[in-house]
Parts: sequence; structure tokens; C-alpha cells
Amino acid sequence: MAVKTGFIGTGNMGGAILKCLSRQNGRYELFAYELNTKLADELSRKYPVSFLDSIWELVKTCQVIIAAVKPAQMDTVMKQCTDSFDSSKLFITIAAGLPIKYYENFLGKDSKIVRTMPNTPALIGEGMTIVSYGKNVEKVEAELVNDIFSSVGKVEEMPESMMSEVIALTSSSPAYVFMMLEAMADAAVRAGIPRNTGYRLAAQAVSGSARMVLETGMHPGILKDMVCSPSGTTIEAVATLERNGFRNAIIEAMDNCTKRAREIGREIDK
Repeated sequence: MAVKTGFIGTGNMGGAILKCLSRQNGRYELFAYELNTKLADELSRKYPVSFLDSIWELVKTCQVIIAAVKPAQMDTVMKQCTDSFDSSKLFITIAAGLPIKYYENFLGKDSKIVRTMPNTPALIGEGMTIVSYGKNVEKVEAELVNDIFSSVGKVEEMPESMMSEVIALTSSSPAYVFMMLEAMADAAVRAGIPRNTGYRLAAQAVSGSARMVLETGMHPGILKDMVCSPSGTTIEAVATLERNGFRNAIIEAMDNCTKRAREIGREIDK
């Protein structure tokens, strides 16, 4: 029997998961609640999803509820979930910063809560989703969550105590890479290479480098050393990056990202 799965919000991330689940050979019966009627109409034309008129109705109808909204919207959403939620249902959130206990305050201490942190490469099926399970989630339900997020990429479980820390590593990090690609293309344009060509070549170089780390299992420092010939061009570039604080900029950016994730949780939890 298909798992009745409901989405509260079908923007970039909710929409990406919905699209991928729609291709799972009928394993999921999809429902959604979306304030943007234009987006709802577009998705309903393309995918087998039923849009419902209220969050209350969606929660009442579905076995699995995926809350794909921003942290600032979550209070409003949760207040509309409480009357139709019961402990047999599975509640999955993708919001940054909000701990499992926050959702239990609305849904009850016996509720089954899953906190996740996906990233934007999920839009092309290459996402990295970190998952943390509440104490009431059973093994079969954890397997279901793994199946849902495997549809948009890789999945890894981590303790909830690390969820704010991992945001900087996986969820926000695509932005750092996109900034680097843009800078690389700017340098390419300055050297006379067409911008679109610069983007394409830089993106492939970065993609291939990432695959080398994943597939060889070698330390990134060793792979870097393999590219750096004595008195060569690459070591000159590396020395320039070091002189300009490249590593420290990344570390400091991630530290500040983590601090902000913690602040979001505290702000909402007041």
C-alpha cells in the first residue's frame, strides 16, 4: 500500500523531494499544502500530487508529514498541526536550528519527530541530507525516512547535538562553492575566456575533484600535493591562496554559520 505523504510547502526543497518521490513507482501517495496557488497549479499539472485546502486536512490525511518551510514560519505551521496529529504519524522537518523538543512541545512527547538538513543539490538528485531521529521513531520508520531522502541524494545519520554544526558543512556549503566558481569564471573572463565556457570548465574541475575525494578515499592534502609540481603553476596559486587567508576564510565562515544556526533555534524557542 502506498505511503500517504504530505508536504507543507513545495518550494525548492519540498518541491525537489516531491518530484523525486513521484517517480518511485507508486510507493508514495502524495499530498501537499501550498499558499502559492500558481506553484500548486504548476506542480499538480506535472506530478501526481493532490493539493489540500488546509494544513489540518493534510495532517489528518497523511501518515508522513514533511514540513518544508522556513524556521520563522514554523510556529504558525505547528499550531495548525496539533489538532489532527497523533502519535502514529511521522513528522519530518527540514528547518534549520529548531530542535526536536521544539516540535514535541506542539505535537506531544510521544510524537515521532525526524529532524533533517538537506541541501540544494537535492534539486538535481545529488543532495546530502543529514538526519537525526527522535526517541520514538522506530527502525521501520527510519528506513522509510532513508528511502525518502535517498531519492534526492545521499543520507547520513548524525546525533542531534551536531545538527547546527553540520549546517555549515553540508547545507550552506554549496553557496561557498558557487562563490568560488563565480570568482574562477571572473578570472577566466579577465584572461580572455568566454564566461559561459569559464563556468562550465570550472564546474567540471570542481565536480571531478570532489569525486576524487569520495572515490579514492585519499586525504585532500595528498590530492592537493599531487597537483603541485616543484616551482610549478599550481604551487604558486596555492601560495597566493594561503597568503590571502583562503583556509581561514572558510573556517571563519563556517563558524559564523554555525553560530547563526544556534541563534535561530534560540530565537524561535523563546
